[in-house]
Amino acid sequence: MIARRSALLAATALLAAPAVRAQSGWRAQFRELRLGISSAENERDAIARQQPFRDYIQRTLGVPLRVFRATDYAGVVEAIRSGNVEFARFGPATYALARRVMGDRVMAFARDRDDQGETGYYSVAFVKADSPWRRIEDLRGRSFAFADPNSTSGFAFPSYFLRKAGFDPGTFFSRTGFSGSHEQSVIAVLNGTYDAGATFWSNERRGNIQRMEEKGMVPPGSTRIVWTSPIIPNSPWVMRTDLPEDLRRDWAAAVFAMPERDPAAFAVAASGAMGVVPSRHEDYLDVIAVVEENLARRRQRS
Repeated sequence: MIARRSALLAATALLAAPAVRAQSGWRAQFRELRLGISSAENERDAIARQQPFRDYIQRTLGVPLRVFRATDYAGVVEAIRSGNVEFARFGPATYALARRVMGDRVMAFARDRDDQGETGYYSVAFVKADSPWRRIEDLRGRSFAFADPNSTSGFAFPSYFLRKAGFDPGTFFSRTGFSGSHEQSVIAVLNGTYDAGATFWSNERRGNIQRMEEKGMVPPGSTRIVWTSPIIPNSPWVMRTDLPEDLRRDWAAAVFAMPERDPAAFAVAASGAMGVVPSRHEDYLDVIAVVEENLARRRQRS
């Protein structure tokens, strides 16, 4: 009887062992993970685009993943600063904001490689294709739409580099404003609310306007680019540095492995990118300098 009871206890312990191991390490502390995103797309499309990544992470790491899209770019920074998300994907200028409010408590660790192998993109100024304007010089006295104060291609880079080229948005354009998103900027220009706007562009096949055309939101060929910025490092994947080391390691490993393990899901989640490469804070120092100068000028005017 005693031997039988001992054997039963031993068998029970063996059956329970995998469950104990499954809850070891960071999984004992995090029953779910949370990802914050800022996106050029509307909330419905942005969340839907991340569904393949959500499924992949849940299969790979074995815990639920919740994805949150903030109403504006600053909102996702507040989410990671306040501990409401562990990880985030946002633009380089938004990363500059995160570093300003969090310091080294947030870190960039990866960025996408696009469908042509590049790890950077551009800000472009665009107009309606049937408009008479073909160069940025032609837009003197016209109205111009930026996307969001914390958007890199939608505000920071065009504001800074147009000014450096002698086209200070505050005096060169008759009126500027923030549309609220990259998609809204395109719609505002096509509707005639603004004469021109800024958005992101990687190459002839990949960018905000091309994606809107693919979704049927705007007619193909309805816009024309009249100015292109210097290159911008692709948007960083970021994480909080106060997370357990094994969680940071496992998350990064899953991100880097996704293009090979689930290329179809990665292509959807990353809007046609072909891979992920390591990134670091130093890659974004030029963007941070641009953002800081823009902020200093705005403070001087207020």
